[in-house]
Amino acid sequence: MPDAPTIFERIIAREIPADIVYEDDAVVAFRDIAPQAPVHLLVVPRTAAYPDVAALADADPALLAHIIAVAKRLAAEHADGDFRLIFNSGEGAGQTVFHVHAHVLAGGLTEGTLG
Repeated sequence: MPDAPTIFERIIAREIPADIVYEDDAVVAFRDIAPQAPVHLLVVPRTAAYPDVAALADADPALLAHIIAVAKRLAAEHADGDFRLIFNSGEGAGQTVFHVHAHVLAGGLTEGTLG
């Protein structure tokens, strides 16, 4: 029996509502439902083939570069252009959805704070 779709797959399929701020053929970006910063967006590839950033980097570095470019664009559109980019890799690092995704945090962050 195949695994159930992740919450991100369900958002991408429009089965679950989300505040989508950007999308193209490769990624969808939306606001995090539990923001850790004034601006907290998730950039999620449409493919669920990669559980974490290491798997993505090994298999499709161009897609990883695209995620970073989209993060930069979103930080410019939604904040002052400065941003923190976080990929959680593994349960022990706080990853709860095993569909690679980037957290884009922006808006008055200071060094030494997570959010």
